[in-house]
Amino acid sequence: MLAEIDADLIVAEGDVNEVLEVAHDADAILNTYLPWDTDSLDQLEKCRIIARYGIGFDNVDIDAARDAGIVVTNVPDYSVEEVAAHTLALILAAVRKIPWANDAVRQGRWAVDEFRPIRRISELTIGLVGFGRIGSRLAETLSTIGIDVIVHDPYLNAGDGIPPLVELEELLSQADIISMHAPLTEETRGVIDEEAVSMMKDSAILVNTSRGPLVDLAAVTNALSSGNLAAAALDVFDQEPLDVSRIEGVPNLIATPHMAYYSEEALTESQRKATTQVIKVLSGGDADYRVNP
Repeated sequence: MLAEIDADLIVAEGDVNEVLEVAHDADAILNTYLPWDTDSLDQLEKCRIIARYGIGFDNVDIDAARDAGIVVTNVPDYSVEEVAAHTLALILAAVRKIPWANDAVRQGRWAVDEFRPIRRISELTIGLVGFGRIGSRLAETLSTIGIDVIVHDPYLNAGDGIPPLVELEELLSQADIISMHAPLTEETRGVIDEEAVSMMKDSAILVNTSRGPLVDLAAVTNALSSGNLAAAALDVFDQEPLDVSRIEGVPNLIATPHMAYYSEEALTESQRKATTQVIKVLSGGDADYRVNP
């Protein structure tokens, strides 16, 4: 795709300083996790666009990029199906206690008693914190299996097709399952902290496939260890890779390695759409997914 505009693609590895050795005079940056702050952005001599092939963009200083005349784009719609499916899988695994039942069978135990109680799924209420593409896709699926859905999203108004909107405190206290689907902002960082966890039912399950820093991991692990939270299923963490000592010995915790976004098809789609943004901007056009107007 880049060859069509006579662009050379150079793969840069290492930390930001090592990348800058290669990228300081690049016309565009294709980026995933590497952080870009004011200092590193100032060293980009010719860059016109940083295209992140992912949904989030909190690793790029958006204001500094705008001041430097650099367009920042993401791919907000590439892994909606995958994240919704992974979230649903984690919810069902936690509700049905499948990981712990699997461990019991492998250890020679064959009884349901140690897994009581297990609730009928259609009797549960799930609270979605955030109701964008992924949250709404998940809600559609949940409705087919009879789970009631409530939503907290301060950017939405009640309307057709939207589940009941509630304040965050009400969602935390009422929901049997709390699933995170919010972007990472200064307002949402650490939104699930010790106080928030204390508002949840002791029988509640917390699921996070969104952004790791939304959740205070220590608050969750402490609640799990003390029995003040029934289970948690986390695909993302505030620091990655996860230091496993932080969850060692914590009961009723399912952890996956930031994989909810992934399928072969999603990966191809994200790269294609991010590259399309580069081509449009370098060709004098407007980006489809600009995040720093």
